[in-house]
Amino acid sequence: MIKKYLMERCSWIILFIGLQLLTLFIAVIDPSITIRPVLYIVFLSTIILIIFAVVRYQKETAFYKSLQAWDSDYDLTDINRARSPFEKMVKERLEKQTTKYKNELSQHNINLEQERDELLSWVHEVKTPLTAMQLMIDRVEDNKIKQQLKYEWLRTYLLLDQQLHQKRIPFMENDLYIEHTSLEALIFQEIKALQYWCIRKGIGFDVSLQEEEVLTDAKWLAFIIRQLLTNAIKYTESADISVTSYQDQQHTKLIIEDHGRGINAKDLPRIFDRGFTSTTAHQDTASSGMGLYLVKNAIKPLHIKIDVQSIVGEGTTFTLTFPNKNKFVAITGM
Repeated sequence: MIKKYLMERCSWIILFIGLQLLTLFIAVIDPSITIRPVLYIVFLSTIILIIFAVVRYQKETAFYKSLQAWDSDYDLTDINRARSPFEKMVKERLEKQTTKYKNELSQHNINLEQERDELLSWVHEVKTPLTAMQLMIDRVEDNKIKQQLKYEWLRTYLLLDQQLHQKRIPFMENDLYIEHTSLEALIFQEIKALQYWCIRKGIGFDVSLQEEEVLTDAKWLAFIIRQLLTNAIKYTESADISVTSYQDQQHTKLIIEDHGRGINAKDLPRIFDRGFTSTTAHQDTASSGMGLYLVKNAIKPLHIKIDVQSIVGEGTTFTLTFPNKNKFVAITGM
């Protein structure tokens, strides 16, 4: 701040030095003026200027120091009271801009909330004809056509379901209900929902659960498992997907392992980024890059950790580590 203050007052300092040099020059060229008193005056003037600058520095920079430390959170109370006319002008302008931005932000949030509600309402409305379509598909006698229709219906349903949960995730903590959840029932429910896709690709499941129950939110855990299973099915051809669980240091681990195309090592740090698909198969239009991104956001409020290991050409393993039960017991009072 001292350097900036000196730069701000640079013209005044140059003017002072120029005036002192002019005084000395006049004393030198005018024989009637002795040089010693002039040097004494210049010296005293310089001392007075330095003292004056130190005092003014404390007063003039207090406002700007608080402005520099301000974290731009629209709370102007953290900024020192403006004293000089220029400081008052700056603060007045800041207050006007802050009020304007607050109003715009409030309106923007209202619009986003309305858009979210409208989209959620639309998704729920679309599910009604989807249910009717499912009943109609069940009546199709040609088995081959029925399987194709079931597959396309499932793809549509999964996209809608993903969109629905994407809009709910920012408000997920308001929707949590922690309870004892049966892993077996939940996993088999999700496998059953994906059976037509699995039949089409020749994929089977090997389920082995040593730990059959976890303390979590059943609805959101179902969504997380659904995304991991669809991700495994999408990149696997004619191979089994194994789902196992076990206890490790008082933590339940759930492993979903496929034998698909795998993930390149350079892509692993980015697979949970929004919209990221792949660098090795970038032309693959089947992937939206949203599934794993939503998983990453959904596991945070549930305090679940996720790890991934993959070898190209051999497959990918996702490991969900559930928190110690005591942690949720302390939070929920169960």
